[in-house]
Amino acid sequence: MKVAVITGASSGMGKEFALKLNTFGSFDEVWLVARREDRLKEVAKELNVPCRVLSLDLSKEDALNQYKKLLEEVKPEIKLLINCSGFGKFCRTDEVEESVNLNMIDLNCKAVVYMCQASIPYMTKNSNIINIASVASMQPVPYINVYAASKAFVLSFSRSLNREFKNQGIYTTAVCPFWTKTEFFDRAVKQDKNAVVKKYVAMYKSEQIVKRAFKDAKKKKDVSKFGFIARFNMLLAKILPHSFVMSYWLNQQKLNKRK
Repeated sequence: MKVAVITGASSGMGKEFALKLNTFGSFDEVWLVARREDRLKEVAKELNVPCRVLSLDLSKEDALNQYKKLLEEVKPEIKLLINCSGFGKFCRTDEVEESVNLNMIDLNCKAVVYMCQASIPYMTKNSNIINIASVASMQPVPYINVYAASKAFVLSFSRSLNREFKNQGIYTTAVCPFWTKTEFFDRAVKQDKNAVVKKYVAMYKSEQIVKRAFKDAKKKKDVSKFGFIARFNMLLAKILPHSFVMSYWLNQQKLNKRK
């Protein structure tokens, strides 16, 4: 049984990947993973393929163990794993509870590693892993500190994982979106005068990111970037001193004098 597994499938990028899955390949079953079971069931109704709805909070160890136990019972052939689960907070590091920042690391980093490691034994030649990183993975970002750092981990982990398993025909692509309009911002952004991000240079659509990600994954690229602004931003972050990049960011968002 050929299976595609998509985490964070209840909304945003994960939902878009699910809806466009037929443009990447054919599968006997799709496993939709997220916390909100009702939303997952709605997504499943829109797909023309049998779906297994898994209501799991991947920041919790028990949920990760449930996934591994299911793999042991079903023994699927996983042809595609897409890790979209994650969240961010746009604020100064101490403006949220420590538990929230740690939960962010658990979901953005720990869960990605676990899902990959648990799934790879069930993957065969010409299988793919797609992990959602970010343009922010290329640089330290004050006031989006923990989120950017977590995505730097995802980028580094994904590119290394690709090299480790490409000789087995298992390819990993890290997707690095720029600002993308999804429900992500409902949780990330404070809607008041103290909001961190005051200027969005560009805002892309999730379908644009997904289309490019599938295209790059088919080409076995280890990094997927959509849009000139995203590519240019990542290039500058690579060649310019990070001290300058951080200062530019703070000035752009009028955060350089914030206490």
